[in-house]
Amino acid sequence: MMIASFLFFLLCFLGIGIYSATQKQSNTEDYLLAGRSVSPWLTALSAVSSNNSGFMFIGMIGATYQAGLSSMWLMVGWISGDYLAWLFLLKQLRERSEQRQVLSIPTFLGAQVVSNHRPTPVTEGDVSRDHSASIDERPQVVLQRAVVVLAALATLLFLGTYAAAQLTAGSKALHVLFGWNESLGTLIGAGIVLAYCFAGGIRASIWTDAAQSIVMLVSMFLLLVISIQTIGGFELLWTKLEAIDPALVDWEPKNLRFGFGLYLVGWIVAGLGVLGQPHIMIRAMVIDSADNISRARRIYFSWYVAFAVATILTGLCCRVLLPEAQGADPEMALPYLSQQLLPDVLVGFILAGLFAATVSTADSQILSCSAALTQDLFPRWRHSYKLAKVGTVIMTLVIIAIVMVGQNSVFELVVLSWSGLASSLGPLLVVRALGKRVSSRVGVAMILSGMIAVLIWRYGLGLSSALYEVLPGMAAGFLVYGLSRIKTEQ
Repeated sequence: MMIASFLFFLLCFLGIGIYSATQKQSNTEDYLLAGRSVSPWLTALSAVSSNNSGFMFIGMIGATYQAGLSSMWLMVGWISGDYLAWLFLLKQLRERSEQRQVLSIPTFLGAQVVSNHRPTPVTEGDVSRDHSASIDERPQVVLQRAVVVLAALATLLFLGTYAAAQLTAGSKALHVLFGWNESLGTLIGAGIVLAYCFAGGIRASIWTDAAQSIVMLVSMFLLLVISIQTIGGFELLWTKLEAIDPALVDWEPKNLRFGFGLYLVGWIVAGLGVLGQPHIMIRAMVIDSADNISRARRIYFSWYVAFAVATILTGLCCRVLLPEAQGADPEMALPYLSQQLLPDVLVGFILAGLFAATVSTADSQILSCSAALTQDLFPRWRHSYKLAKVGTVIMTLVIIAIVMVGQNSVFELVVLSWSGLASSLGPLLVVRALGKRVSSRVGVAMILSGMIAVLIWRYGLGLSSALYEVLPGMAAGFLVYGLSRIKTEQ
């Protein structure tokens, strides 16, 4: 019954994705942006589903299981920063991306980068075909192209790893509940993503994301309500957590190297790092009107806050109801808990919610990687609908290979991928969405400085546990831009 319930919901999602193909048009703009005609409701539900992925069901549950109540500051900061991005920048991104007629985030960054002398958009062909540029202008054209290529490579590197984390989360859950080989879970998830993305492109991703977001929220709240009833209420939950370890009910994390204030600011900036996530920012580009961004924002954060609260409380319940899981993988606490508390048919539903979370993020990420490949790295493929689909197949295979090579912590993979994208792409996207002028040379420097700062902070200095590296990473990119402005004005 458990397997039947799980498969039923997966088939429903697959059916929605395939049905979306009835609305498609066979061109790259429809495949990658759904013709810029998506309603605010679908935009919001799709964005929140893509953002709240296996990280919430697996990574955040595991982090809360280990740290206790203090883990909430991660979500408080993250949601606050995310809200600032939606409030001040997504409308501008929608407007300017349509003005430039770009289909991917790297192209938006490169097409908007301008010379100190005159604009030279890089939206057609490649450098070798730009015969109109004079010899003196060729270095500038090369640098403009470099912005697009660097942004595309960062997308493939970090977003590909991010997608691998989603498939890893789903395969872990299937292994725990069904005993299936983790490789099989990876192939099932990738197969579902490929099937409906291949059929309907970003529209299929958005439609299925909307349905998946409902299953995700209902399944998390269902498990939370049953867990609280089993424990005996919120008061007993608190008492039992304190009996296990008083630190679990402490509101403030302990042993913070730079203090609580900077710790919280770090997570707020991490939330602002949503601006560097192509699979989420593309949702701002598909909405039917820039004026509907505010409506989509209200829907998005109503869902997001409710889901975050339910996730943290469920993680705390896991710590009380599964004390034996301390010796096992804490990221598997939710599948273990659902198996312990629920009848088989509801376990299948919970697993469908978890799997929906991973798939809803992976599909968007694979499509964004496909866009980076076909729109940015190989611009001659830009207008080929068939090659756009080939790019999706290629990226799916690459991400499957990443999962097979190493099974790492979902939490660690996600936070590294998020920080890499936020720091390398985020600052430049902010500058361009605001319509500011920036030279190609500075654009290249902003991308590289953000990426290098993240790697040094995490691996060179080992300070990520004290302060999430998005703050120094994005600060490095903005510092480069600030210094360039000072030099220009002198």
